[in-house]
Amino acid sequence: MASYIERLNQRIQTCGTPALVGIDPRWDLLPDAIRLGSAGSSGTIHERTANAFEVFAKQIIDVVAPLVPAIKPQVAFFEQLGVPGCRALHSVMAYARKSGLLVIADGKRGDIGTTAEAYADAWLAGEDPEAAAWPADALTVNPYLGSDTLKPFVDCAASRGAGVYVLVRTSNPGASDYQDRETLSQPLYEAVAKTVQSLSFSLRDHQTYGPVGAVVGATWPDQLRALRTLMPNVPLLIPGYGAQGGSSEDSSAAFHANGLGAIVNSSRGINFAWLRKPFKEQFGPDRWLDAVAAATHEMIADLATHTPAGILRQSLPAK
Repeated sequence: MASYIERLNQRIQTCGTPALVGIDPRWDLLPDAIRLGSAGSSGTIHERTANAFEVFAKQIIDVVAPLVPAIKPQVAFFEQLGVPGCRALHSVMAYARKSGLLVIADGKRGDIGTTAEAYADAWLAGEDPEAAAWPADALTVNPYLGSDTLKPFVDCAASRGAGVYVLVRTSNPGASDYQDRETLSQPLYEAVAKTVQSLSFSLRDHQTYGPVGAVVGATWPDQLRALRTLMPNVPLLIPGYGAQGGSSEDSSAAFHANGLGAIVNSSRGINFAWLRKPFKEQFGPDRWLDAVAAATHEMIADLATHTPAGILRQSLPAK
């Protein structure tokens, strides 16, 4: 069985980039063609909206599958639609897996005991997309009930070749409200980071990285630099790039010299690229998928220029 990190690194090297595309469908930002198509279909408002989200997400997948290693669907945008939204999410995840993409479910699950075991069993399919109810390669996990909440997720990930990304230093402005609180003479996020490093190191086998990753926002570059030193064997998921204000330079410290060790997420900046300059003037709503492609290429080039991930482009076969 191939581990999650083996499969992820292979995809990163094949694509020559650590760019991660988030899938965050928002009804008010969807292209008119998709919204109008949904309005003309039958069913409840939740069913019609879920159908629009599915169409939107699958069209993005068609564009980015040859370009990036993975997608990160935000579970909440689908769950808000109830059963129809969950059906759409499952279909999108399965479609992405069949398209060759790894799927990181952004569900931020976290609980204790048998409840955590149930969450892990449901979401962590790992190498075999049929191994769980949801075909995710990896899942984001909230650790703030304590270290015992992580064990069921880590055990399941190790047994199925899946990955877990633990929230360590999130990208939102209010992260410091709790994560910076001093406990035993260190910020809480550092205490979580040390636990994550220990877990990932113990399961890394012959590789540099284990299956237990960390979410660390690009919006906190100083903390990101310190956390990479504190977690040398932990794969990082970097939110906050682009729309939230984080830059490629802010993400640079997440990478090791070989260009591996992190994936950098952009959601709104790619999903709705046609609404921002210069793509709005260049493409407009009728060519929104061309804007998605252009924004993805822009991100790939930006990461290659301003992070160690640029070395990955050098090993790609000449076109």
